[in-house]
Amino acid sequence: MAISIDFEKDDILLALYRVIQGRKGASPETSYTAALMAKGTDKILKKIGEEAAELIIAGKGGDRGEIVYEAADLIFHLLVLLGYRDIPPDEVYAELRRRFGVSGIEEKASREG
Repeated sequence: MAISIDFEKDDILLALYRVIQGRKGASPETSYTAALMAKGTDKILKKIGEEAAELIIAGKGGDRGEIVYEAADLIFHLLVLLGYRDIPPDEVYAELRRRFGVSGIEEKASREG
């Protein structure tokens, strides 16, 4: 099933999440996302770690294009994890909204107490 995306109006992260959710039932032979999900949590987490390391290296190198490319890879794989666990991006957005305007020091202290 094709998903129509209007990049002018749609939240690209939510649109991508919907595509990822749609891949859950797809054949691992025809979908990278389905193959990754079929391998389970450990494989998804390993990919997130790899992509995070690649972003760190790109950030250190300072090439803007590489940073953008690796950041997109990391975000994609984070969305795969969220999709695998049926956590919609809106829940992450809500947490970011909750933290907005709160000092990082205060926010961390609220979790420790």
